[in-house]
Amino acid sequence: MARYTGPACKLCRREGTKLFLKGDRCLTGKCALERRNTAPGQHGANTKKLKEYGMQLREKEKTKRYYGVLERQFYNYFKEADRTKGMTGENLICLLERRLDNVVYRMGMAASHKEARQLVLHGHFTLNGKNVNIPSLIVKAGDVVAVKESSRSSEKIKALADALATKTAPKWLDVNKDALSCKVATLPARDDVDFEFNEQLIVELYSK
Repeated sequence: MARYTGPACKLCRREGTKLFLKGDRCLTGKCALERRNTAPGQHGANTKKLKEYGMQLREKEKTKRYYGVLERQFYNYFKEADRTKGMTGENLICLLERRLDNVVYRMGMAASHKEARQLVLHGHFTLNGKNVNIPSLIVKAGDVVAVKESSRSSEKIKALADALATKTAPKWLDVNKDALSCKVATLPARDDVDFEFNEQLIVELYSK
């Protein structure tokens, strides 16, 4: 599957907000958005007011890039959210939150969504005791995500485990920091997502 492999900081500059694509680096003075808060490219510094469609498109791109999802997959999530009872926009965000790679990121075992995706792809985690390597798996209430036993001796996993002690997980995840695992206590609600999204703009875009 195609995947963006260019400079991550350009995506943050294009969307005008921190997407935390480089983990803790985004919280330091090295963040590209702190040093150059303009869109990339020759005309990036020329600010112009977006029209309605432009605002909707940028919100969709921002959400896609934050979760590391490509267009077709994102649209499929939207269709599933639209079929689900409730508000489509809120359903969409909550569905993205339930991706396995996002759960690994939220529990604190990765510095970014990209790193979480890579760790899952490399088979470092289990879901309900079974080996998994599919980042897009959707978790359910009661599911348990844990670091695979054979991966716990890895220097990378040890470093992430040490950093886990200083991180706080959302309330819908019950994290056991000693066991390097977490249980999905309940499905995430829209209020549990602290990143700023305007999901209604995405709904309006796909409803045209």
